[in-house]
Amino acid sequence: MAFFLLVYDQHTGKLVQMDAFDDADRDAALEARFDLELKHRLEPNLEIVLLGARDEETLRQTHGRYFQTVGELIANG
Repeated sequence: MAFFLLVYDQHTGKLVQMDAFDDADRDAALEARFDLELKHRLEPNLEIVLLGARDEETLRQTHGRYFQTVGELIANG
């Protein structure tokens, strides 16, 4: 299992940051998420999430909206 910290701009529909953490670094991943939430607290258009997945490929399959444009999402329906 790995953890992925994503910063997604809801207005542009683009992923602006992605950091990966090993399972052993779970506490560091949580701390990084809290730090980003504090840093960007006045930017409501930024979505900051910490997600767990087997690997990045799995994450891209299960949470495609963070990695695809709106047109791609519609086409892949």
